[in-house]
Amino acid sequence: MLDKIELRPLRLFGLAIAASCVLAATAQAGPYLVVDYASGRVIAESDAGVPWHPASVTKLMTTYLAFQAMRERRVEPLTLLKVSENAVAQPPSKMGFKAGTEVTLDNAIKMLMVRSANDIAVVIAEGLAGSVQSFAHQMNATAGRLGMSGTRFVNPHGLPEELQVTTARDMAILARALIRDFPEYEFYFRIPAIQIGKRVIRNHNRLIGRYPGADGMKTGFICSSGFNVVAGAQRNGRKLIAVVFGAYSSSQRAEDAATLFERGFRSDLMPNEIGTLEQIKNVHAAPHDMRDEMCNPKRRRPTAVSSIGEDEEDEESAEVKDDSKSKRGEKEKKRASLLGDRQDSMPPIRVFTGLPSSTPEDGIIATHDAPKQAEKKKAPVKTETAKVEPAKNDAKKVETKKAETKKTDAPKTVQAGAASKPSAQPVSAKPKEAAKQPKQ
Repeated sequence: MLDKIELRPLRLFGLAIAASCVLAATAQAGPYLVVDYASGRVIAESDAGVPWHPASVTKLMTTYLAFQAMRERRVEPLTLLKVSENAVAQPPSKMGFKAGTEVTLDNAIKMLMVRSANDIAVVIAEGLAGSVQSFAHQMNATAGRLGMSGTRFVNPHGLPEELQVTTARDMAILARALIRDFPEYEFYFRIPAIQIGKRVIRNHNRLIGRYPGADGMKTGFICSSGFNVVAGAQRNGRKLIAVVFGAYSSSQRAEDAATLFERGFRSDLMPNEIGTLEQIKNVHAAPHDMRDEMCNPKRRRPTAVSSIGEDEEDEESAEVKDDSKSKRGEKEKKRASLLGDRQDSMPPIRVFTGLPSSTPEDGIIATHDAPKQAEKKKAPVKTETAKVEPAKNDAKKVETKKAETKKTDAPKTVQAGAASKPSAQPVSAKPKEAAKQPKQ
């Protein structure tokens, strides 16, 4: 998509020509843009106001409403949300919990961002608004308030829905709002992987841990949208947001976003006549449908998604299977230099169902099977020895006191001894009896 963007330093007199060539080169591609977070200045864009199917980048608005609910103290991170039959019925990708299972809002958001779990999106929607319909109403009201004039939501996960549309411009506005309004929750967007039990699930966002400064956000895929991503990156105190819609694979999507970031971080030398995000006009039209390009089994390029459903169940398998043998595949390999070897900034974050059993110092809460493990750890009964040993110690103390009183004060010992013998003898005798009884 963005293969013709020139990354090496350009001479000043060729900058304007290079910029126009970039836009011309991507005219047949999906919409894209890169914007400076602090100023809202658009550095590069193509069709950023054209309607597009959002797919799972929809979940960014779902998290916005979850963060807002926590900010307003309507819920807390440890508020339990119940998995309904409606949530269970959602197609993959999903966590696959049974109806009636409870998860904390904190864990639900982690599963939503890393696994892109559609069932969890419904769990959050129903838990916060009572129903998917009511939640969608809140999503649209928030979109209107933020100025996302080309966006309409019907569900909280982004699964195929003809009326659910957005634009690259609007998603960049939402990304800026998330970062600006909820800086305390930025951690959720850059988690490289989650672990539930022994299972480790990696984030679909290939930029995390592979592109220097990448700090997350969200990917998306359905047949009608192609591979989408809303991504963020920081360098030398400067933050950029990139949006790429309609890529043909998750690797191409990541490379295109990285290319936009590279251009953005060099943009101090580039002329800019685009203006700000708000100055881009949204186009009122039907969104482009990539289904025939992405999921038609009769075409060479199609993704094989038809066999697993329209979702992010396995974005790796949703790519072009013969890509490695094609010229396109070789070209993408050469471009892969923008992404280094993966270096995770943290170990997989543990998630679980129910309430946490403990909160370790590192902030990683125990997994869902921790209560059983805790019971096993308590299995060696220490209470019996704890009861017996003090008794022996008490008996010795009584005998010692008795001996001392006999030496120091004989008359008092007779009186004290009469009172102490009944209590002293059982104390020393009971431990012995307790030890004999088990043998019998």
